[in-house]
Amino acid sequence: MTRRSAPALLAALTVCWLSGCATTPESSTSPRPAPAQTTSPPPADLAAIPDAIPRIEPRSRYGNPASYEVFGQRYELLPSADGYVQLGTASWYGPGFHEKRTSSGEPYDMYAMTAAHKTLPIPVYARVTHLGNGRSIVVRINDRGPFVGNRIIDLSYTAAWKLDMLRDGTAPVEVRVLSAAGVPQTASAPTPTPTSTDDSGMRRFVQAGAFSARSNAEGLVARLNDTGINNVVVRETGASAASTPVFRVQIGPMASTIEVDDYLERLRLLGISDARAVSP
Repeated sequence: MTRRSAPALLAALTVCWLSGCATTPESSTSPRPAPAQTTSPPPADLAAIPDAIPRIEPRSRYGNPASYEVFGQRYELLPSADGYVQLGTASWYGPGFHEKRTSSGEPYDMYAMTAAHKTLPIPVYARVTHLGNGRSIVVRINDRGPFVGNRIIDLSYTAAWKLDMLRDGTAPVEVRVLSAAGVPQTASAPTPTPTSTDDSGMRRFVQAGAFSARSNAEGLVARLNDTGINNVVVRETGASAASTPVFRVQIGPMASTIEVDDYLERLRLLGISDARAVSP
């Protein structure tokens, strides 16, 4: 595995952050820490840094005001993180903030498995899944941000490296809060109300695409599998002497409209905007 010296990496890394805007060395597939002008040396191997381990912690004395304002916009903190799930765009922040104070009062460590969020109570633990490649990590949220565009979470340098998103700078992700036991929390204010749950036992699918060629349908299946979506089937319809068969790529079955909506949003973030709910 090739490694670079700190000066060579420093020349390759351009810092352009206001909050979570960065470029990266030429590849994010090998564990090469980005350099920073800091008092602490970078770790030798980013892959050896473990995920954050969820545990019970008191709320930060400094990081949880009822509301705060940044760039003229006011943010209201959530009263609870229980059951919180969010889909959107992640970014990352690194050397420009390394060892500076976070919103929780702790120094920011770009090599730790941490993150920033605008409205979740801090600290809190969350599993972040890259919807483009299926990679997943656990981070400790202890800072506020990002305040650029529609981004929902700012990851540390190491967390972004583990998700393989350093080169692009942003990525479509799912953020799911974890309990102290490391499992998704249940009762939740952000969770949709029971009226959106389908208790009828109806089997629902999400159709990601329809093709006249089976090879195109199988190509989409492979793409979805690469992102961690494995419950995919190809259904052939309309085949007869008088008609051309259609190969429909469908995900499922799903027992609730909540799950259907989650998959529709996940596909939208992957650039599949014409996905729709169907019945078999």
